[in-house]
Amino acid sequence: MEPRAEPAARSSRAAPRLGFVGVGRIGRNRLTALAQSAAVDILAVTDQDETCIRACREVVPAVQVFDSFDTLLAQDLDAVVIATPSALHAPQCIAAFQRGLAVFCQKPLGRNAAEVRRVVEAARRADRLLGVDLSYRWTRAVSLARNAVGAGRLGRVFHSELVFHSAYGPGKAWFYDRRLAGGGCVIDLGAHLVDLALWTLGFPPIVETRSRLYNKGVLLKTDSAVVEDFATAQLRTEDDTGIALQCSWNLHAGGDAVIAARFYGERGSVQVENVNGSFYDFRARLCSGTKAVALAEPPDPWFGRAAVEWAHKLRRNPRFDPEAQEHIAVAEVLDGIYGRSGRPERVRPVETFIEENHRS
Repeated sequence: MEPRAEPAARSSRAAPRLGFVGVGRIGRNRLTALAQSAAVDILAVTDQDETCIRACREVVPAVQVFDSFDTLLAQDLDAVVIATPSALHAPQCIAAFQRGLAVFCQKPLGRNAAEVRRVVEAARRADRLLGVDLSYRWTRAVSLARNAVGAGRLGRVFHSELVFHSAYGPGKAWFYDRRLAGGGCVIDLGAHLVDLALWTLGFPPIVETRSRLYNKGVLLKTDSAVVEDFATAQLRTEDDTGIALQCSWNLHAGGDAVIAARFYGERGSVQVENVNGSFYDFRARLCSGTKAVALAEPPDPWFGRAAVEWAHKLRRNPRFDPEAQEHIAVAEVLDGIYGRSGRPERVRPVETFIEENHRS
């Protein structure tokens, strides 16, 4: 399909017309945040779960409901928000770009770097904005920590450590099928850590990757069909900065979650940590010797902020943003952690996944 021409009479400052593809827990949260922002007009949704549809209508009573992704794409829209299972992200993004629509997609953008490259290239060809829901970037604590690094307040950063341990695991079966999800806790939780490390450090080239992936305490082989529930990785950048990563599902963490990002420099460090095991409350501190100065404390209503910021950007300029290349860099690091660099993954056809998991 050829990209759809944008209507000449439509102002770039008018509220973009959005469709939502998948309105489960996360998709519905993003829909609510965008509706409350008044930055967009939410016109259409598609989801096979009637309970989810009813919940959407409580937020946007006049929203139109369509029975399929293809039918929704045929509507007069400017952009779509995609919150479907991971196997569908790349093909649905590409289809939307071929219709001339901008896209905001849940992470991961693809199950491997090859898929992510295809999505970014489709966005570039369509000259349409691509956003990915890397939501932790938009916490106040992370933003202020990154500013401290960028302003040189730590001196040269020589090491960082990032962790995301969850006392829980995903509730849907497809998360545990590597062919459908692309991996386990690394692509689910570790994707946030890789993104935060590279984003904070300015996306330096990674020249060395070592990793160990486990399932129920057993070290996995590279070609294992079983997904990991615990992983560690050691990365080294071109300028010899170390990045240490840990992530897990169902860990005996002593609380709901342990989430942290710490960056150590020659003159100080900056540390972001979750508060009291929370998935949502974060603090940031700037440290020098034994002293620590608070940069950010909860509360901070950040959940959904990434989608709202994308919507404002879309309203200003719907064209392709070259920063989308960053998603390829993150995906390449994830491929390196999985030991699959340069080797395409064999995956089940998306059509099979849709047929077997239409309610996921």
